[in-house]
Amino acid sequence: MLNTVIVGASGYTGAELAKIVSRHPQLTLCGLYVSATSLDAGKPLSDLHGQLRDVVDLPLQPLTDIKTAAANIDIVLLATAHEVSHDIAAEFLNLGCQVFDLSGAFRVKADGFYYQYYGFEHQHEALLDSAVYGLAEWNHDQIRQAQLVAVPGCYPTASQLALKPLLVAGLLDCDQWPVINAVSGVSGAGRKANMTNSFCEVSLQAYGLFTHRHQPEIAHHLNCDIIFTPHLGNFKRGILATITAKLAIGVTADEVTAAMESAYLNAADQHAVRLLKNKTAKLDDVVGSCFCDIGWQVQGEHIILTAAIDNLLKGASSQAVQCINIRNSFPQLTALV
Repeated sequence: MLNTVIVGASGYTGAELAKIVSRHPQLTLCGLYVSATSLDAGKPLSDLHGQLRDVVDLPLQPLTDIKTAAANIDIVLLATAHEVSHDIAAEFLNLGCQVFDLSGAFRVKADGFYYQYYGFEHQHEALLDSAVYGLAEWNHDQIRQAQLVAVPGCYPTASQLALKPLLVAGLLDCDQWPVINAVSGVSGAGRKANMTNSFCEVSLQAYGLFTHRHQPEIAHHLNCDIIFTPHLGNFKRGILATITAKLAIGVTADEVTAAMESAYLNAADQHAVRLLKNKTAKLDDVVGSCFCDIGWQVQGEHIILTAAIDNLLKGASSQAVQCINIRNSFPQLTALV
């Protein structure tokens, strides 16, 4: 059994992590931590998230001493703000823990990236070099060897899982940038109350035009320029991405299908992608699950793909646990299905 703690456990993602880890046959949930200044410190997690009552009743402890928190711990899940993960990941790593970071603190190595998109200068170049990007279906060989896994963002997960098979197979004309329009539920904005994610204030709207930090993350890991426009929808959870791209000259619908099936349907290892033939992905089919559903349709020289995930699961917590499973040679979907 691998002893596991969650830091930043009070939020929506932290609650989902606690639920999954508590039912994992190879993990023991040993501690839940929040900021030392958090008003939730001392409360049972189940007081904040009623669905965990009699499931996870552990108290939320203030993180005051990392050495104490890491004692006899094998795995640390960081569901913390980007700056917090940046500051504390190295300490847990130095104490011998496997670290799975759900923030953006170690996802992209590019000059000026963190100052421009996250508002701080990155101080851990060596960790950026060693961090493995946790897109589970594509980076499993690297994840198996990693001590620090940077779990992808929710929008990047849906977008990359749909586009990557076509790019790897050379089926897209990248001179015409793929256009990604994606809609997320309000839980993507976190649990902290503000006007942005107040249900009475939310309308279906685009935001972050040309400036959203997930655009460079997607482009960096696809090695392809893209246009990405996120939208906020007035529903709780889930992401639906609709992606339009131009096929390379002469590419047929059969070649597209073959590439998608080669990547996912014929994969030797268990994974969390489901392919939809002649259908479009929809949120009702994935909310509450670890899966990404991908559908597509070809007409002439263009393709439209749809990808749906639960932003709190495949877009965060279940993908983190999927990476834990890969890293520790457990079946990929242990505790997820």
